[in-house]
Amino acid sequence: MSDVIKVDVWSDIACPWCYIGKRKFEAGAEAFDGEVEVEYHSFELAPDTPVDFDGSEVDFLVTHKGLPAAQVQQMLAQVTNIAAEVGLAYDFDALQHTNTVKAHQLLHLAKREGKQLEMKERLLAAYFVEGRHVGRIEDLADLAAEVGLDREAVLRSLADDELLDAVRADQEQAMRYGIRGVPFFVVDGKYGVSGAQAPETFTSVLVKAASEREGAPS
Repeated sequence: MSDVIKVDVWSDIACPWCYIGKRKFEAGAEAFDGEVEVEYHSFELAPDTPVDFDGSEVDFLVTHKGLPAAQVQQMLAQVTNIAAEVGLAYDFDALQHTNTVKAHQLLHLAKREGKQLEMKERLLAAYFVEGRHVGRIEDLADLAAEVGLDREAVLRSLADDELLDAVRADQEQAMRYGIRGVPFFVVDGKYGVSGAQAPETFTSVLVKAASEREGAPS
């Protein structure tokens, strides 16, 4: 039996709590005395979003959630402060809201090339910190090249929707698990952790999964 604890993470590029949760999970995994393997899976929070949304993040949330603009601004300020606590400098004023299905396809391509973790980090930073566009194929190919993927191969794959079925398979698995919000972490195929929990929560679940492995018959 492998000693590596597998963690499957459902998340969306356009989810601010997913980036915060990623940092908190990483801190929890760092405190765990064992090896962890992470794989990211596709989840679209707003699949009906256009690639080029004409408006700000406030405009999108007012339209999508039906909330007053003042309340949305307060929410974003709160999230920005929480992100700062884990070292992330969110810039919602610069953020370009977009459809993320192509970004999810790119993550599957990066997984095939052994660079999914680097690609996930690059996409989240581009979206929430740098105000880069992560919905258009050309922009995604630029970001992919930054982590060492072949730009032309990425362009071809995304243009052909080569890995769209893989994205849909992830989404179907999320439905079978009953996942309704992200981030959602499945630890060792047994334990679900929902949301951007404290690092200690992740460490505790990893320790529990490892201890059960040790107690299992070989």
